[in-house]
Amino acid sequence: MKYLKQMWIILLISFAGEALRSVLPLPVPASIYGLLIMLFGLMTHVISLDEVEETGNFLLTVMPLMFIPAAVGLLETWSLLKPIIWEIAIIMLVSTVFVMAFSGRVTQTFIRKRAEKKKRERKEKDENVYH
Repeated sequence: MKYLKQMWIILLISFAGEALRSVLPLPVPASIYGLLIMLFGLMTHVISLDEVEETGNFLLTVMPLMFIPAAVGLLETWSLLKPIIWEIAIIMLVSTVFVMAFSGRVTQTFIRKRAEKKKRERKEKDENVYH
C-alpha cells in the first residue's frame, strides 16, 4: 500500500506538470515542470522524502528500460538519419562536452564556497574559544 501511495504522489505531480505545460505558453516539457514541482515540494517539506523515496528509487532503477522504444524508433528511421549522421554526432559531442564542462564548473564553485564557509566558521569558532 505504501508503494501505491508513493506512485500516486509521483503521478499526481507528473499530471500537474502536464497541466502546467498546457496552460503556460513556454516551450518547456511537462517533465521539467513536474521535476520543478517535486523539487519545490521537497524543499518546502510539503512532500517528505520518505513519501516518494522508495518508488522514486525503483523508477530510477528501471529507467534504462524506458529508452528501448526510443532506440527502436531511431532504428526504424535510420534512412532519414543516415544522411545527417555526422552532423548529429558532432552536435552530440559538442553539447556533451559543454554540459560536462559547465556542470564541472558549477560543482567546483559550490565546493569552493562550501570549503570557504567551513573555514570561516572554524576561524570564528577558534576566535570565540580564545576570547
